[in-house]
Amino acid sequence: MKRILTALVLIPLVLLLVFVGPRWQWLFTLAVAGVAALAAWEYLGLAERSGAKPPRVAVLVALALLFAGNFEYPDQTAAIFGGLCLGLLIYCTFRSSIDHLFADAATSIFCLLYVGLTLLALPNLREETNGPSLVAFLLCVVWAGDIAALYVGRTLGRLKLAPSLSPNKTWEGTLGSVAGSVLAAGGLLWLANWLAQWDSAKLSYYPEDLWFWLGLAVLVNVAAQVGDLAESALKRSVGVKDSGALLPGHGGVLDRIDALLLAAPVLWYALVIHQRF
Repeated sequence: MKRILTALVLIPLVLLLVFVGPRWQWLFTLAVAGVAALAAWEYLGLAERSGAKPPRVAVLVALALLFAGNFEYPDQTAAIFGGLCLGLLIYCTFRSSIDHLFADAATSIFCLLYVGLTLLALPNLREETNGPSLVAFLLCVVWAGDIAALYVGRTLGRLKLAPSLSPNKTWEGTLGSVAGSVLAAGGLLWLANWLAQWDSAKLSYYPEDLWFWLGLAVLVNVAAQVGDLAESALKRSVGVKDSGALLPGHGGVLDRIDALLLAAPVLWYALVIHQRF
């Protein structure tokens, strides 16, 4: 019940941020940056359990600069990211003790990549011509896959998927997740076509056909499930079940967005490649 109530509160807020007007892009970017900061804080807490002592404040400052730089200079994101990574390395060199330097620098830079660079895909997607529709597609596909995996796995799950990484995940839940994502994508495209009779409708997936989006839903779902497993592996490596307790029924922020950390950049890069070729 806590899980359901938390979702009922957060989902409308998220969709409201997705579909606010283009002039509010800064607010959407700020919200994503805030989520990234919370997830980064939890990740750094996990890193500390492994023995590292990363500079939390410095990493959060670098994360904020990454989002600000991407917002103002989107064509220079790679250079900004590289400069911030070097800055964290230099900071750790003079801040950390010699026996912790390698671990501190590695976890700090990886944090910037893992919860920073990956989530930049969300504001980048939203700035596309049909940006809100793309973000809605990503979220609905990931959410539907997560829900289907949970209930199919609990009801029919027998064959373990990766017991050393996540003991509760099953092949039945995995296949149910893919099916749930495909159904969500199909339903979203049907809704977009139905809303198309009104010129003011903000949901659009033209000009690509149904099969393109269904195939993309499968790709995004696989990325989301790998992202979930990766975060589970990180937690198990330091002996914890949840990354935090901020979201009742869901654990921490990192637990809630772990699937998006891979799914969002995969969708972004898939669209970039499709546009180029």
